[in-house]
Amino acid sequence: MKKTRILIADDHAILAEGLRRVLEPEFEVVGLVSNGEDLVSAANQLSPDVIITDITMPVMSGIDAATQLRSQGSRSKLIFLTMHRD
Repeated sequence: MKKTRILIADDHAILAEGLRRVLEPEFEVVGLVSNGEDLVSAANQLSPDVIITDITMPVMSGIDAATQLRSQGSRSKLIFLTMHRD
């Protein structure tokens, strides 16, 4: 059975790496990136099934990156993780 392909975007390396380690037994983590611009580039190159992204990242926010990906036709599912209450 094909594993779901996941791209993780978070500017906190320890969080991204921890998430990767938790997910890898069940999923294929295809990449880790640390800013929104790299998220857009990696998503276009890797075509993940799911993107897990932080909202607040340098260069471009996760929300702006997601908006750009949707406008480019990306069909990846998006999951936002954040420390923000709202």
